[in-house]
Amino acid sequence: MTIKAAIFDWDGTVVDSIEHISTCLHHAATSIGYPALERSAYSNIIGLGLVEALRTLYPTITSDDMVAMRDAYSTHFMATAATAQKVFPGITDILQDLHNSGRHCAVATGKSRRGLDRALEHSQLGDWFHVTRCADETRSKPDPSMLVEILAHLELEPADAVMIGDTSYDLEMAANIGMPSIGVPWGAHHRDVLARHQPIAIVNSVAELRDLLR
Repeated sequence: MTIKAAIFDWDGTVVDSIEHISTCLHHAATSIGYPALERSAYSNIIGLGLVEALRTLYPTITSDDMVAMRDAYSTHFMATAATAQKVFPGITDILQDLHNSGRHCAVATGKSRRGLDRALEHSQLGDWFHVTRCADETRSKPDPSMLVEILAHLELEPADAVMIGDTSYDLEMAANIGMPSIGVPWGAHHRDVLARHQPIAIVNSVAELRDLLR
């Protein structure tokens, strides 16, 4: 691909963490008395900022309960985060290829800055990424603010980069500023959901993604 930067989502794209996040959301909700939901409900909102995710799951949540649920989620997640950063096999090879070809790597994620920094440390991938942006320092997907800031930092135009993600929020975010995107169906959202936002490709495997980015 003739792109100058590859921008990756994190959870469900770079690391296999969908089940872990769903478990933490379930724990956070039930620990303060909210009803348990189907696992598909939890996985469907992964990619949004935590505030937006909780409001989607529990539309009538109060401000106080929001704070309590966010605290419960963060506590449980951080307590188990070291075991949750299971990088999908082959992702490091892609980052190496991009580095060797002089292209930039970035992350745009619904995680908090604290959460992403911890994830980058535990996964040992932090050195590969030239710039990262999180929902709590910009705006939640599908608002494109994260991408706008990344592009500004790299001094690139939307057409110079590609967004790679496992959710419709990732691909819609890219579409909102005319950036091409690639869907990966090994995370939170199925292929048919990803296709709605007209990515340039939906790959079947990490190996296929690597070939496409070469």
